[in-house]
Amino acid sequence: MTTFGYFLACEEFTPGQLLEQSRRAVDAGFTRLAISDHFHPWNDAQGNSPLVWSMIGALSQTVDLPVTTLVTCPTMRLHPAVTAQAAATSSRLLDGGFALGVGTGEALNEHILGDRWPSFDERAEMLEEAVQVMRALFTGRQVSHRGRHYTVENARLYTAPHGRLPIHVSGFGSKAAELAGRIGDGFVTMGPDQEAIGRFRDAGGEGKPVIGGLKVCWDADREKAVNTAHRLWPSEHLPGELAQILPTPAHFEQASRLVTRDRVSESVPCGDDVEEHVAAVRAYIDAGFEEVYIGQIGPDQSAFFDAYRDKILPALT
Repeated sequence: MTTFGYFLACEEFTPGQLLEQSRRAVDAGFTRLAISDHFHPWNDAQGNSPLVWSMIGALSQTVDLPVTTLVTCPTMRLHPAVTAQAAATSSRLLDGGFALGVGTGEALNEHILGDRWPSFDERAEMLEEAVQVMRALFTGRQVSHRGRHYTVENARLYTAPHGRLPIHVSGFGSKAAELAGRIGDGFVTMGPDQEAIGRFRDAGGEGKPVIGGLKVCWDADREKAVNTAHRLWPSEHLPGELAQILPTPAHFEQASRLVTRDRVSESVPCGDDVEEHVAAVRAYIDAGFEEVYIGQIGPDQSAFFDAYRDKILPALT
C-alpha cells in the first residue's frame, strides 16, 4: 500500500514556513514528511537553505510524523561519522521514525570546502564506504575504520538509534539503481521509472521499499502556476548530469535558460485540474512506490493543502 507524504523544500522556504507546512500537512492527511538537504538553493529565486539537521530537530517537536531526508550526501561536506551522529540523534528525537535517504550529491552543495569534485564512479564508491561506516556506528559500539576514503578512530555513538535506522539510497540511472539494490534498505528515485526500479530489484532490492516524489503547483490560474514553477524550479528539467556537476546557483540560472515554459507545463502538474494531479501521483502508485512525497511550488500553500485534503488524497486512497 502506498503512503503519501509532504515534501519540505529547504531550498525554497524559511525555517518558519517549513514548520508551518508540516502542521498543515498533518491537517491535510499526509502521513509522512520528507525534507531536502542543501547548502545552496538551485537558484537565487528560491532563496533559502536552512540546515536540515536543525530543521529535523524542530520538526520532532512540532508534529508527530516520520521524517526522511531526500536526500543528504554523507561523503564530502559532512564526514559519514558526523552524518551518523546527526541521523542517530534524529532517530531518537523522532522515536525511531527517521529514515536516512542518501545520495552521491551535487557539486552545488558539496564543493564548498574546496575539494575536488570526483566522477560518479568515485562518488558511488565513497557512498558505499560511507554507508558501511554509518551502519557500524549505528550499533553503538566503538568503531575504528581505515578505508580508501575515510578514517574513523575510536568513535562511538553514545546516543545511538533504537533499533535499525534505515538507509535509503538515491539513484538516477542504471549504476546508481544497482548500487541502491546492493547496499540500500530502500531506493529513492524521483520519477516512476520502471526500468530503474527493475534494476534495483534485480540487484538485491526485492522486498525493499521504493520512495519518490514530485513537485506540483496548485493554483486556480493555470498560467500563473506554470509561470511560478518555471521561475522557481527550472533546474528539475535540466538534462543529463548537469544537476550533479554545476557548482553555483548562478550556473544553474544560466543553464536553466534552456528550459522552456512549455517543457515545465508538460512535465509539472499545474493548476487546479483534480484529474491531472491524481494521474500524476497515481503513476507512482502504478510503478510500485511504497512512499510518495508531494511538494507544492510557490507561496500559495493554503490552497494546495485544502485541495489535497478535500479532493486529491481522497481520490487516491
